[in-house]
Amino acid sequence: MSYHEPRRRIVIAEISLVPLVKGKVSMSNEIAVAFKAIKKTKGLKVTLTGMGTLVESSNLKSILNAVEAAHEAVKKVGVYRIISTIRIDQRLDKARTLEDRVRVVTRKSDEH
Repeated sequence: MSYHEPRRRIVIAEISLVPLVKGKVSMSNEIAVAFKAIKKTKGLKVTLTGMGTLVESSNLKSILNAVEAAHEAVKKVGVYRIISTIRIDQRLDKARTLEDRVRVVTRKSDEH
């Protein structure tokens, strides 16, 4: 089977938003709003980390919808500027989840 043929694939992304509000240093309230919007996006498995939100989906569109939902949600709470960083990993030869990736690295680190 070539990598162009349809099969179950997993798209993984890391979404990081920096919502800027005049006169504020803390962003936790706005990040919570963005995270809630991402969690509501259909078709995603979502994991919050200290530096961003990790998402898994069977399609890229769900991930892009989540980014848009996060932007819209923080705009509604008075954010003046939003800086987003999105890293997307769309592997076409194998279906690997975030858990699979961690398990492989853990196993290999135990071997060394």
